[in-house]
Order: sequence, then structure tokens, then C-alpha cells
Amino acid sequence: MAGIITSLEVQKRNHQRLNVYLDGEYAFGLSRFVGAWLQVGQELSEEKISELLEDDSQEVAYQLSIRFIDYRLRTSSEVEKHLRKKGIQDQVINSVIERLEKNGLLNDENFAKTWIENRSEFRPRSHRLLSAELRSKGVKTEIIQDVLESASPDEDLAYSAAKKRIRRYEHLEWQDFRRKLGSYLARRGFSYSTIRPVVDQVWIEMDKETST
Repeated sequence: MAGIITSLEVQKRNHQRLNVYLDGEYAFGLSRFVGAWLQVGQELSEEKISELLEDDSQEVAYQLSIRFIDYRLRTSSEVEKHLRKKGIQDQVINSVIERLEKNGLLNDENFAKTWIENRSEFRPRSHRLLSAELRSKGVKTEIIQDVLESASPDEDLAYSAAKKRIRRYEHLEWQDFRRKLGSYLARRGFSYSTIRPVVDQVWIEMDKETST
């Protein structure tokens, strides 16, 4: 495939890529970033072309990753699965993930912290359920354990979840209130030993509010 560059044309459907022509014939496409240094009249050896195509594979995978991450925070495992679905080779995937981590664009610990903070604020759930969610995202067990150590305890999370829910049950008698709120907290992954005192507490607080 070695030859002399006779033309460099921006692709019509993707202005971020170039069509490279060697000896008057189309040879291959490249990212404009990778091909920025190319010039008409320049001779390319087969070795240099191989390097260009390898660099292009890296750049394509990197840009796919950036667009994927821009949508929302991702874990390294999620990016890996996304690139694999796009047909990117494992060697390129590993290199791109390493590059993203080095640039601070991928950080599973930060992802786990943000995930737990958002859940705790808007949809509180138990450590057990939070751990299961993070594992499903591909976060390593040791990272999950470290992050959960600094998170609010289950008792506080269960109380927060209950306070966000009790208005739906405030018209109920005690037995129905306890059953419905207890079932709700159980679905959030809390144990019975955590649920019982929390239900008692919010019932007492609600009773005081209505009697004043």
C-alpha cells in the first residue's frame, strides 16, 4: 500500500475525517487529528501507514468513549462494554481506558461516590442494595467497600427514605401504616432490624405533628 499522497479530501459525511489518496487512488480514511501532519507529495511507507491506521483506531475509540462519557458518568467496565459492542479490539480498548483514566475522565471511585450521594439524596436505599447496583456497573468490590465506609449508615438512610414516603401513608391506621412503610423500606434493601425502629420513630413524629 506504500505510495505518494496525491490528494487529501475531507469526507462529505464526516468533516472530522480525511480520505487519503496514494498514487491517484483512494487508500484509506483517517481522523483529521491523526492525519493533521500529512501533505500532498509526501511518501508513506507500509510501516508508516500501519502506524497511522493504528493511531486512527485509537482515536476513533477515544472519541466514541468521550461521547459516551459526556452523556453521564460511566465506569471503566461500562466504557469497555460500549467499545466492544462497537467492534473495537481489546488491545485498543485497554489502551483507551488507560488514557481516559490517566486524564481523569474515568474514575470508578469517583463514580461510586457520586452514585451513592445521588441515591442517598433522592432515592435512599440500603448499603446492600447500593453495593449490588455498583457491582452491576462493574465497580470492584474493594472500591465499593471503601466508599460505603464513609457513607451514611443504613439507619439514617432508612429514616430518610421513610420521611420521603410517609405522606402517602399518613391517613392510615397504625397497623396498615407499619405494614406499608415497612414493605417499602424492605424493597429498598433494609433489614427488619433497621426497619422496625425507623417505622416506630416516624410514626411518633407524625403523630406529634398532627396533634399540635
